Amino acid sequence: MIDFTEEQIQRYSRHILLQDVGVEGQEKIMNARVLVVGAGGLGAPVSLYLAAAGIGRIGIIDADVVDLSNLQRQIIHFTKDVGKPKVESAKEKIHAINPDVEVVTYHEFLYSGNALDIIKEYDFIVDGTDNFPVKFLINDACVMAGKPFSHGGILRFNGQTFTHLPGTACYRCFFKEPPPPGAVPTCSQAGVLGAIAGMLGTIQAAETLKYFTGVGELLTNRLLTFDAKTMQFRTIPVRQRPSCAICGKNPTITELIDYEQAACDLKQNH
Repeated sequence: MIDFTEEQIQRYSRHILLQDVGVEGQEKIMNARVLVVGAGGLGAPVSLYLAAAGIGRIGIIDADVVDLSNLQRQIIHFTKDVGKPKVESAKEKIHAINPDVEVVTYHEFLYSGNALDIIKEYDFIVDGTDNFPVKFLINDACVMAGKPFSHGGILRFNGQTFTHLPGTACYRCFFKEPPPPGAVPTCSQAGVLGAIAGMLGTIQAAETLKYFTGVGELLTNRLLTFDAKTMQFRTIPVRQRPSCAICGKNPTITELIDYEQAACDLKQNH
């Protein structure tokens, strides 16, 4: 049981006032450990909202440094941060908004050799990456480790997201394998409306908080998509596939795979 300080009661008062959250829900949030993969367009709003909510520990993994072209959508980074490692820039802003949050930084790429070791330290994983190889890696590592995660993807004016819990549809139930390198453009190639990252990132943050508090229904076994040009949202039901190569009845993927990715992907997260 957390002994809330007066400052914490005031800080989290709008959560505590919610009948569905209350003191118990806020305590669950403060005991939670979340890994955010990518400190870019999606990772920025996710990290800020999770920090504001009082998540106890936020891990951030990103090998990149802040570039001027990031600032159009990656709102956790400021102009003065150009050239600074994104994880350090993000940590600074998280502590500025909520000094109670423990921030663990990983200034490195997530790959088959470190994914399971890093992921095992966290209760929930948020995918804020911009390339298919890492999305499949996150999915496979989380399924293998029995970890829930939030998938997110944005491009141009569109976004998509779903939440995976053990026993529900995983990323490979939606998409069996990555497209060939270069077949689908990334944000750095095709562009993205900056606010789209905020729209999707805040949905991912809400799903994360719902997971810990047990409030409402998570986006499991359904893919939420939106088109910001028309502001139309769709929810597409997807079942867990018994033949899925990673979460099916007879998995054929037994170790993590580092798929080939386009060269430009290596430097750009959303």
